[in-house]
Amino acid sequence: MPHPFRFGVQIQSLPIDSWRDDVRQLEAMGFDSVFVPDHFGNQWDPTTSIAAIAGATEKLNVGSLVYDVDYRHPVVFAKAAATLQVMSAGRHIFGIGAGWMETDYVEAGMPYDRPGIRISRLEEALKIITSMWENEKTTFDGDYYSTKEIAQATDLQGQPRPPILIGGGGPRVLRLAGRYADIVGINPKLVEGKVTKDTPGDNAPERILEKIGWVREGAEAAGRNPDDIEFNSLSFVTAIMDDPSRLRAGIAANSGMSVEQVADCPLFLTGSAQEIRERLEKRREETGISFLVIQGGDNAVLEKFAKEIVGPLAG
Repeated sequence: MPHPFRFGVQIQSLPIDSWRDDVRQLEAMGFDSVFVPDHFGNQWDPTTSIAAIAGATEKLNVGSLVYDVDYRHPVVFAKAAATLQVMSAGRHIFGIGAGWMETDYVEAGMPYDRPGIRISRLEEALKIITSMWENEKTTFDGDYYSTKEIAQATDLQGQPRPPILIGGGGPRVLRLAGRYADIVGINPKLVEGKVTKDTPGDNAPERILEKIGWVREGAEAAGRNPDDIEFNSLSFVTAIMDDPSRLRAGIAANSGMSVEQVADCPLFLTGSAQEIRERLEKRREETGISFLVIQGGDNAVLEKFAKEIVGPLAG
């Protein structure tokens, strides 16, 4: 049985004089969730902003897409996420990953370790975080972190622990996601620490199936049912139009993908509303991807998407 469709919006910031109305409008449109990425530079801090958004709305889920494990200690992550879960009445999605954007590390003066080290650090952090949600005391002694009888993050007061969303693009991090995550974001690999011309091609349709397979392998190895995992994708171009041929050709020319690959790539939602709906339904059937997140910032695009995609598929 496939997971039901749900749709979210990613924002980096909102106008200071209208942000409350803006997020309430997203809620009224039928979007399930709002996410904030975790990067330095001129964007909002995810923890602060999603807490405020939760307080301004009633049903909207709020989350990070995704926290970089290296920017905060896992004890801090555990306490912040548990507090958000309680104060939002169970509406927090805890997204976390191994980090990838090298410029963030350079600008902040942080060491940028190779991917394998960052992924190992992510797994240790997850062990501490989940233990602090579930146990009165947590003692952990790893290669990167250690805790000694640290108290439970906070009393969840009857709420379930926050669902964990892990995003990634390579086999090791996606197998780890299969072991730990409730939601897995299927992303391109970013081993160079930046987006390049070749990045989108790593999420071409045939690559998606391979990545889903890595997640399922990780889940099965951990004794989990892979069908319980909800699969997520993040789109960077959303264009509902009758004739997307020129747009798709332009994207193809700049990404090394074929036009048909662009048309069926989760990174790009282009075409008529009917075509997009049909492709999303087919993709869910073939891959399990059911949780779609699009970019915020253009209210006209969001309203049209909500009316023609969200309503029919998730309403």
